[in-house]
Amino acid sequence: MIKHPWLKGSIALAISTLAHPVLANGLSINEQSASGMGTGFSGRSSSAEDASTLFGNPAGMSKLDRAQVSGGFAVIQAKSDISNVNTTVSGTSDGDMVPVAAVPFGYYVTPLNEDWHFGIGIYAPFGLINDYEDNFQGRYHGVYSKVQVVTLQPTLSYQVNDRVAIGFGPTINKIDGKLTSAVPNALAPGVGADTNVRVKGDDVGYGFNAGVLVDITDSLAWGLTYHSKVDYTLTGSTRVTNAPTIPIPGVPSLNGNYDASLEFTTPESVDTSFTYQLNDLWTLYAGATWTRWSRLQEIVVENSDVPAFYAAQLGTVTEEIKWKDVWSAAIGAAYQVSPNWVLRAGYTVDPSPTDDDDRTARIPVSDRKILSLGAGWDINDDVTLDMAYSYLRESEGSVNYADYSADYRNSAHGVSTQLTYRF
Repeated sequence: MIKHPWLKGSIALAISTLAHPVLANGLSINEQSASGMGTGFSGRSSSAEDASTLFGNPAGMSKLDRAQVSGGFAVIQAKSDISNVNTTVSGTSDGDMVPVAAVPFGYYVTPLNEDWHFGIGIYAPFGLINDYEDNFQGRYHGVYSKVQVVTLQPTLSYQVNDRVAIGFGPTINKIDGKLTSAVPNALAPGVGADTNVRVKGDDVGYGFNAGVLVDITDSLAWGLTYHSKVDYTLTGSTRVTNAPTIPIPGVPSLNGNYDASLEFTTPESVDTSFTYQLNDLWTLYAGATWTRWSRLQEIVVENSDVPAFYAAQLGTVTEEIKWKDVWSAAIGAAYQVSPNWVLRAGYTVDPSPTDDDDRTARIPVSDRKILSLGAGWDINDDVTLDMAYSYLRESEGSVNYADYSADYRNSAHGVSTQLTYRF
């Protein structure tokens, strides 16, 4: 049997890698709260500013004395500077591959009695949009990527005593993805154009979010939040177009649609933080998050009904990821300018789960530093408007393939707004 390794490798890359992130590293999205974004999410598990605590720490719902609705969105503009390109592939490496993206969120929380609160929220914990130019020099390793996870979380919290509260909520998670890549037909006899590979799939997975919030003293609070892993089996199709015709009698064309399935797990994480009320004007925050990115060691894709001639290349496709667990850390502060205005600031250090040996063109992330600023305005006793801005800057990281290598330097601006109504 004649084998075509160019086909197997390129389709693996088209299918397996899943994200260019927003303002959190790996595949994560941090933008579930504008009030939390203002301090770089440094007090996410130990503060309960509004109903968005349902994500940050569900136990924090016990600190909300009235029913409230809180919702908003973040807008992210990201940029990659690509330099030192080394390739024999014709084309460009502009680096303008992340369109402006919006990330919405919304929450509702209400007291049931003195001890119990109920809430429900919808948010995006993971996602991407990544769109290189069609003649990108690294197009054999990824052209277009769009993957999103949307989570619905009903939640209960319980006030154990005057100092301790706990919370728990199951999560219902819908994942959708569309990925495209190119395959160099120039490596096949008599063909000069690229084959196009498009993969689409979706699934629903289930997990949970649990937390504990402890008032150590009247001024110092500590929180711990656990977000579980979620297992998915994405089912959809692999579509191949413009594939070469193999000049062997009886060998069919590879062009067509094939049923595809992909086993994938989003990792669990643990978030812990402290909130310290220094005085009537100043509140200080410090936190850390551990994410088990080592769950992403490899991706295995199964394609059904592939012609026998191509089964070795397209039937089962495996791509190594080799990510590692990481700790991120943040500090922040809030200053109460007046009874109606609060100013916030935060600084976050977020290491990359990958390095120069394993970094991909679809996920060219490196170690990050993020500066955040924010403000909250109590319009009246019932309505609060929160706003935040973050600037992200990454260390330079390299992408290295046999046919394409380059240095990436990523940056991003993010703004978020959120309105909370109490009743």
